Amino acid sequence: MATIPSHNNLLTINHKNSITGYHFSSIKTDFSEINFPAKFRVATRALSRTDESSLSAVISRLERERRERQGLIDEAEGVGERWLTAEDIRRRDKKTEEERRLRDTWRKIQGEDDWAGLIDPMDPILRSELIRYGEMAQACYDAFDFDPASKYCGTSRFSRLEFFDSLGMIDSGYEVARYLYATSNINLPNFFSKSRWSKVWSKNANWMGYVAVSDDETSRNRLGRRDIAIAWRGTVTKLEWIADLKDYLKPVSGNNIRCPDPAVKVESGFLDLYTDKDKTCKFAKFSAREQILTEVKRLVEIYGDEEDSDLSITVTGHSLGGALAMLSAYDIAEMGLNRSKNGKVIPVTVLTYGGPRVGNVRFKDRMEELGVKVLRVVNVHDVVPKSPGLFLNESRPHALMKIAEGLPWCYSHVGEELALDHQNSPFLKPSVDLSTSHNLEAMLHLLDGYHGKGERFVLSSGRDHALVNKASDFLKEHLQIPPFWRQDANKGMVRNSEGRWIQAERLRFEDHHSPDIHHHLSQLRLDHPL
Repeated sequence: MATIPSHNNLLTINHKNSITGYHFSSIKTDFSEINFPAKFRVATRALSRTDESSLSAVISRLERERRERQGLIDEAEGVGERWLTAEDIRRRDKKTEEERRLRDTWRKIQGEDDWAGLIDPMDPILRSELIRYGEMAQACYDAFDFDPASKYCGTSRFSRLEFFDSLGMIDSGYEVARYLYATSNINLPNFFSKSRWSKVWSKNANWMGYVAVSDDETSRNRLGRRDIAIAWRGTVTKLEWIADLKDYLKPVSGNNIRCPDPAVKVESGFLDLYTDKDKTCKFAKFSAREQILTEVKRLVEIYGDEEDSDLSITVTGHSLGGALAMLSAYDIAEMGLNRSKNGKVIPVTVLTYGGPRVGNVRFKDRMEELGVKVLRVVNVHDVVPKSPGLFLNESRPHALMKIAEGLPWCYSHVGEELALDHQNSPFLKPSVDLSTSHNLEAMLHLLDGYHGKGERFVLSSGRDHALVNKASDFLKEHLQIPPFWRQDANKGMVRNSEGRWIQAERLRFEDHHSPDIHHHLSQLRLDHPL
């Protein structure tokens, strides 16, 4: 019980509330005579004016006046308070409404009807989901150690169980189930980042992404289902990797991938990257393909027949990661891993950002036959989605493509395309620099402002435009955002118990090792002697 004296009068206060900070148990004074702190003066004037006898009615009126006069409310959060602006409230309410709609429409958002009527004009739920999955792909870059001076160059800077929290994605609702590694037995120097140190964690492998699963009831309620998400990173080097491609098509079955049609072909460099392994390296002892298939099989066995929740598989990636996303989604569906024990078909969706062409027309046809839904987000000024197949591709006359379909340089995009133009954003430089037009953060920024063809560019979620310059120099100078501003604290150096600066021990094999992988490989008939 607390009292505030003013002359001979007394206001008795005995409980905290969400409007002024206090409940009033009894009123023994004329409020006008009490010298309240500034925070409570609006409240006391309202109390002195009102002739309502109900205390709850007084509090309701106080709340209305606070919102009208200040555009502010306060929310009790534990022991503290957080002040929200009217714009914050609008965005919160909008997010709540979008989450409610997502629960009811998630199958359409995942491409059940090939996104008919959702792209132009842009559906706000689809936009939000494209940004969310794009951020999951961006997390692969943000967590990747590409500093050649680091002995851990080529791996993740964070442990698997702390991955999203370490990146500030605390409310992601997902937990990383497995890290993904890739190697290549062909000479593709610009595909991988390597340390200059002689003793490194691996000479042959690079961390390429992760498999995650929505892990709590809150996230499942928000999504309308449980989701298995697979995220692939692209290359962090310059776009020279395009020149490293062999640029010729190869039958998918040539790398021992199940395929009933030998005419289904994909770019050989992507295929080798997906299927190669190095038995001498504990991180690349199993190919990226084997890591993906066994983990998806394990998770589908656990969650595929949940009575209270549907299941989806969403594969996302940027640039080179978009190609790997396409291959892995095809493989999952071709192997039948998107079916539960009870025969329920689990939808497989691919969302790529700035991804290249991957295969020929028959590959596209087979993806459609398998029911894999693909949505490609591109910047019209980006060169990567235009290659390979620069001259022979889906944009050529059908008759010409029919004649040329057997050639090893005849490619076709898969699925639907969402074309964006960075020159429509008032925040971005109008230049067509190859690296900036391919930047993933810039594409997420463009998604946030896109409302349909010919529509004015207006940011819809308040996503910070400064993120564009995290690893680029793409924002206009007057915005005063430094280019390439994201930096690792002290380049990963920490002080040990003796006060010396050292590179912290980081890699933990248990983050990457699945003890039952042999069991799942055997069931998939992919087992091999080690």
